[in-house]
Amino acid sequence: MEWLDVGEADAFPPGGTRVEIRGREVAVFRVEDDFYALGDRCSHAEASLAEGEVFDCEVECPLHGAGFDLRTGEHLSLPATRPVPVYRVLVDAGRVLIGLEEE
Repeated sequence: MEWLDVGEADAFPPGGTRVEIRGREVAVFRVEDDFYALGDRCSHAEASLAEGEVFDCEVECPLHGAGFDLRTGEHLSLPATRPVPVYRVLVDAGRVLIGLEEE
């Protein structure tokens, strides 16, 4: 696994922030002091999950309200019927790192 630095932890506001990592759009979520990362596109209608509302460990798609678990990427409600990619996150020395599997 390769760890890529996406910024200083303190620079991420609560909720979602979209970042691009090697051509991939990733939604990084800050929930209190915890960080999560999902593929940024809803599996139902291609909306940006980074723009969705966050409730505990769930993000709600801003377009049609489908919910996704921030820890697993699993869909939690319709109209989504498929999960979204999930990425490992590590905070080290105040920096947020996203783990990408080697292709």
